Amino acid sequence: MTGVRIAGTGHTRFGQFPERTGRDLFAEAADGAIEGAGVDRGDVEALFYGNFMGEVAEDQGHQAPLMAEMAGIRAPATRFESACASSGVAVREAVKDIRNGESDVVLVGGAERMTNLGTAGATKALSIAADELFEIRAGMNFPGAYALMAQAYFDEYGGDREDLAHIAVKNHENALENESAQYRTAISVEDVLEAPPVAEPLGLYDACPITDGASAIVLVSDAYADREGIDAPVSISGTGQGSDRMALADREYLARTPAATVAAEEAYADAGVGPDEVGVAEVHDCFTIAEVLAIESLGFFEHGEGIGAARAGETTRDGRLPVNLSGGLKAKGHPVGATGTSQIIELASVLSGDHVNSDAVPDATVGLAHNAGGTVASTTVHVLEVGE
Repeated sequence: MTGVRIAGTGHTRFGQFPERTGRDLFAEAADGAIEGAGVDRGDVEALFYGNFMGEVAEDQGHQAPLMAEMAGIRAPATRFESACASSGVAVREAVKDIRNGESDVVLVGGAERMTNLGTAGATKALSIAADELFEIRAGMNFPGAYALMAQAYFDEYGGDREDLAHIAVKNHENALENESAQYRTAISVEDVLEAPPVAEPLGLYDACPITDGASAIVLVSDAYADREGIDAPVSISGTGQGSDRMALADREYLARTPAATVAAEEAYADAGVGPDEVGVAEVHDCFTIAEVLAIESLGFFEHGEGIGAARAGETTRDGRLPVNLSGGLKAKGHPVGATGTSQIIELASVLSGDHVNSDAVPDATVGLAHNAGGTVASTTVHVLEVGE
């Protein structure tokens, strides 16, 4: 089977840039990826692009050909929408495209412009990733939904707000030196516990910010990399995807995310590795409880054990499995259409030794990226490996 390598990456800073358009943001990321890969733009055979709320935030649908134009390429372009997992799905399809022999060079990425909507507008726009008939009409939004999941977890397994606070503190600490991160400020457990409530038991510091940004990757086949002499030591060796019922009320579990387990099992089997071989992970921590649910569903911890992982130091930079060395969505930011590819960029940089936090995992050769949409009704998991 054809291998898929990460040849180049591009990334805007994540933050509040209401004056910048989505096309402007993606142009910056795409240029960085293409120039970093050292490929001719004429060699790019496809663009797979993730975006969630372009119609709402910018009155702009049909974004894929527009973003191909902004990237300076003439190739078939397809937009993927899977809520906050949009570019994770785009990466999965790009991997399959190269493996199937359809393409040797694919540009894949995503962008989102959100802060121009304001807090209320962005919250409303994000809510359309929930079930309109049975959740949105009843006033559900995602802080409320994840609060329900957090309370269900506490009821079933135990844990408390202080356990969640350690996750927020850890991820803010990881973001301190990450130049791409939206928030590069340390916080304390007391800061988290004393912050205003958002939706009990979650407070302000349990939630990721509203963010603008873009990210892009050039993926190439083994044959193309070898032929063109491209130094691309990090490959995507496994990919998986899972889905669940949209509405929380229809779920078998509130304190578990089975879609992530399905995606992880598929990705592990595809790569021929197990969770015990993963040395570093980037997981979708849109809320602190989401990190707990992720690390359990991915097989890193048994159900009920992930809640205390950060507090015990197991997922910190000095722990047995560092999670979200980038700062995660919590501190790095979450421009939803760009998050999936951003996670992979961070992991590739960590594994290749180029990341500011690479020294935390000097011997890691396998990384995992977990990207989720909605209340984990959509999930992608990718396994990355670095060669000798």
